[in-house]
Amino acid sequence: MSLPQLHYTAVTSGDGVPAGRFTAVDPAIAGPVRAEAAPLLAYEAPEGTAEGLTDARIRSLPVAFGFAALSDGSHLLSRTVATGAGGFHAHAVHLLPGTPIPGRVLPVAAWGAAGWLSTTPDRTPPDPLTSMCTAHGPSRGLTREGLGDFAVSRSPWLAAVLSDLRRVSEDPAAPTVVLVERQSADVARWVALAVAVLPREHAERLTFTTYTRHPGRTTHQVVGVLPEDAPDARDPRFRVHAAAGPRPSGTTDDAWAGTAARIWRNRSPELFRDAAELPGEPFAAGPLAVTALGAGIVLGSDGRAAAADWAAERPYALDEKRTRQLTDALTSPADDRTAAECAAALRLLTALDGRCPASVTAPLAALLVTEAVRGGDVALEPPARSAFEEADGERARAGLVEELGDELLAELASGAPRGVARTVQLLRIVRLLGVDCAELLPGVVGRLARALLDDPEAGACRALPDLLDEQFDIRTALLGELDRLAPDHPADTEGLLVRVALPFTGTQSLPHLRMCAGAPGARARGADRVGTLNTVLRAAGMSPFAEPLVLRTAVGLVWGKETPTAGEARSLLGETTSDAHRTAGTWAHLVDAALAAPSGDDDAPELARELLRSFPQELGSRVRACLLLLDFAREMRSGTAEPGWADRARTLRSRAEPAEPTALEHAFAALAERLLAPGRPGEELYAFVHSGDAELIAAYGRAARRDGVPALLRADPSYVADCFIVWNAHPHAGGDWTTARTGLLEEVLRPAVRVLSAEDLAAVEEAVEREGSSRTLDAFRAWNRPSRSIGRLGRRIVGRVRRG
Repeated sequence: MSLPQLHYTAVTSGDGVPAGRFTAVDPAIAGPVRAEAAPLLAYEAPEGTAEGLTDARIRSLPVAFGFAALSDGSHLLSRTVATGAGGFHAHAVHLLPGTPIPGRVLPVAAWGAAGWLSTTPDRTPPDPLTSMCTAHGPSRGLTREGLGDFAVSRSPWLAAVLSDLRRVSEDPAAPTVVLVERQSADVARWVALAVAVLPREHAERLTFTTYTRHPGRTTHQVVGVLPEDAPDARDPRFRVHAAAGPRPSGTTDDAWAGTAARIWRNRSPELFRDAAELPGEPFAAGPLAVTALGAGIVLGSDGRAAAADWAAERPYALDEKRTRQLTDALTSPADDRTAAECAAALRLLTALDGRCPASVTAPLAALLVTEAVRGGDVALEPPARSAFEEADGERARAGLVEELGDELLAELASGAPRGVARTVQLLRIVRLLGVDCAELLPGVVGRLARALLDDPEAGACRALPDLLDEQFDIRTALLGELDRLAPDHPADTEGLLVRVALPFTGTQSLPHLRMCAGAPGARARGADRVGTLNTVLRAAGMSPFAEPLVLRTAVGLVWGKETPTAGEARSLLGETTSDAHRTAGTWAHLVDAALAAPSGDDDAPELARELLRSFPQELGSRVRACLLLLDFAREMRSGTAEPGWADRARTLRSRAEPAEPTALEHAFAALAERLLAPGRPGEELYAFVHSGDAELIAAYGRAARRDGVPALLRADPSYVADCFIVWNAHPHAGGDWTTARTGLLEEVLRPAVRVLSAEDLAAVEEAVEREGSSRTLDAFRAWNRPSRSIGRLGRRIVGRVRRG
């Protein structure tokens, strides 16, 4: 039974405008189908085509051979050629929805069918597709040999074209694939190359035309154009491949397309049928790659990786012969092997281990070990020990020891492996191969521990826990070294344990590691820092009296780079003996706490006294002098200081140079407060005033301006009199004192006196005369007398009155 056919012809009329009409249509083809088919069958000759061409020239014009999908789900397979009258003739076959081509051949196979007509027949002959099926297939350029030659000639473009054809087959919205060729037959060959590779269901639906003048007006997925009609390659609507132009640069990142291209270049299209019989998703590169490697076709790294991954997921899909062919191909020498390929090979080896004899798996294991040692992928794990079992496995292992043993030991001994991951990788390989590295182990473990603390993130490498699980001796040595280093690097050790769950729950005591592991939880409880320190110390399972270094670790975990307060330092010193702090080295933190305490911290002077008594041998002369300044402040406030206050303060300052500012502030503030207090010894005040020490006098001025002195001035007339007498005296004691006392009289005393009641002011005058003399009283009254100056406002008022 013949398929419905139609003929559509266009000739040029007298005005030069071509007009198309159907000259023969099967009655089964409905009107809407004809209307939709007409623009698909229209033909426009190449630009510049002259009229009156010879028959040979007409036959050389492009042929528009196409397969189109119609809106009702049917398809139209057509061939349109130019005619001698300047028009064209289209011969088409209509395929109803769900109707396959006779013989289930693909549409492009009809390119060379003998049944295509260039004129309208007098009677309806059998359709070209049925005739082609009964005539034992196509010819004229689409033979296996011809397509192989064409694939080789288009090698530079082949993978990229196949990749784009894959994309357009999977996604209807993908850009149209534009093939720029001078011959429409070559476009048909491109389509034939593609459909041989595409999964059957996609190949049967691929729409195409071998020639068009306007690629943007067609709905075909693949279109052929002449070079002069090629669209701009930057147009996002198209993927343009111009085989007539320069060779493309770069490679195609598509393992499926790259593998298919290699199969075509090796003229082995029968492998596509073999690959289709293997399980896998459409467009999966694995089946193609496995088939190609089994046939001896050399693939790139991405193809080999695809084959290994596919076989790893389906180790039962290949028999022993094909599995051996695959492993032989994967282990063949190659200079483009990538980390992805090695990882896939390891997955394959894991899947085959126990399923195949060592003669099959040992070469793959040997390859992976060699790549791990000499390659650049530090994340590549070594194979399991079982890969080197049996006689074949033992021979492979012995060969690796001979080839790589010295290289492994040299890199481990060099002290400069490529980070934590590389060290772990080498240690695992050494153990796997049985290479003796006992002499190197202490140094390697020491460097590994320091590297982990320097970069805790590096400890998150996946292989570290595996190493510690596999090798008890390395685990014991590494944990011991980390515990030894932890007191000097508590924060780094804690950071490492946050990222890596180290297995230190065995028989090793490891107090410092246990503290570092428990520190985050201790801080999360929200206790004060001294309470947190006690919680952390309990996690050690060891007393600071028995192991003082746990104190160093605990202090580092709780305070880090911060300094304890003086109160915290007093608690630390009181709860633990000075001997423990001395051995742990934490006494320096206590000293820092004292020297950093602000002036109002009453714990600092007490702490300084305790430190001077507890660490007499450890304190340097400057630090001792700074602590003595703090202790001097304590003595001043407690009233136990020996006479000669100003000289004592100045002497301690000179010994402490450069003195800690806070310690100096404590001492000078305490001295100033004592000199400002009622009842201070006159000789101490005199010595202070005449010391001429600018810092001491400035501290005195600051203390006088604090809240305590103004409050006392408002409450005690006798204190007002005392301050006036002192601040009005000693006019020749020096410029610093003169400046200070003048400022105190005006800025501190005068505001206090101005608010006194008449009764209080009388009491002040009485005290001034009692403590001084009648001349002192006259001086006070003169100082307190309001100014006679009328001031700026008064002068302005007087001026206005005079002008008026």
